[in-house]
Amino acid sequence: MSVPLQDPRGPHEPASPAPRRALRMQRTLVAAASVAVVLGFVALALPSPFIVESPGPAINTVGVVDGEPVIKVTGRESFQPEGRLDLTTVYVRGGADRRIPSFQVLQGWAHPTQDVYPEESVYPRGTTDEQISDQNASLMDNSQQTSVAAALGSLDIAFGQRLQVAELAAATNEDVLAAGDVLKRIEGRSITDLEMLRGALQAAGEEPVALDIERDGEDLSVEAATTASPEGQRQLGVFLQTEFTFPFDVEFTLQNVGGPSAGLMFSLGIVDTLTPGELTGGRHVAGTGTIDPEGRIGPIGGIAQKLVGAREAGAEVFLAPADNCADVAGRIPDGLSVVSVATLDAARSAVEAVAEGADPDTLPAC
Repeated sequence: MSVPLQDPRGPHEPASPAPRRALRMQRTLVAAASVAVVLGFVALALPSPFIVESPGPAINTVGVVDGEPVIKVTGRESFQPEGRLDLTTVYVRGGADRRIPSFQVLQGWAHPTQDVYPEESVYPRGTTDEQISDQNASLMDNSQQTSVAAALGSLDIAFGQRLQVAELAAATNEDVLAAGDVLKRIEGRSITDLEMLRGALQAAGEEPVALDIERDGEDLSVEAATTASPEGQRQLGVFLQTEFTFPFDVEFTLQNVGGPSAGLMFSLGIVDTLTPGELTGGRHVAGTGTIDPEGRIGPIGGIAQKLVGAREAGAEVFLAPADNCADVAGRIPDGLSVVSVATLDAARSAVEAVAEGADPDTLPAC
């Protein structure tokens, strides 16, 4: 005789489906979270259309790099200063063919000494790494030439210069001027520099101007039309470049640095190299700024990062373009005095004052 087996716990209902549903929901949430985490990591690794600027090294323009003076003069007596006149640099990550992952952009936003910009605010769309490199090399070469001209002008050393058509910018004089033309005279007056040419064009108003030019070694006289720029300046519709003839050679041995912003510090370095004694008086000075042949200092990008790089290298005084003063507000590192300068002569005077013991904070400041 058989007896039905009974559960010793007594009668009970079948297990409820609720725990099973909860378990399935928990597994689903874990799977979704895992997918979200994976997608997040993938998103952070994707290339980003931003660039990140961070402090770069400071380089002494009157110093020696890899056994060679940064500025080398031949054909005239020169000196090897012992002071520090540092040009400053910025590391730029991203843009063109080298887009950086998004996590580096997030790090840049979070870092107090780095700045993040949309790629197209710095490089035109479609620009390649090769084009950027070529442009920076060209800007550096031009900066070196204008820095020599500015330094020689400050030292009252004569040199030659002439304006040459680099390329046509508009159709205004496409049948009159060509790339390579040297502009020698306007209305019978010798063209000494760009400012002189601009003044003569402005004085002529809407009337055509008589130009004496040199083309392929031949002298020609032409009549050129002008148009007005949005600012009202009369112009020939060409891009111009300046050819210099210096009485001695100035060689720059610095490699792998591009752009125009070292002009001011190169000029000061040349002045120091061509004159006996120490321009800095042993003080550590850094700075930045473009420069033109007349010694006018122009604004640059990345000045906040350059301030940090200068201070990390030990600089006490920083020469900043006057037009960049708004950009340094709230970004000046402790222990660094920032002096506002608009011309090479003003920068030279500031360095000489500091060398003689002046408190940098008593000089024009940003």
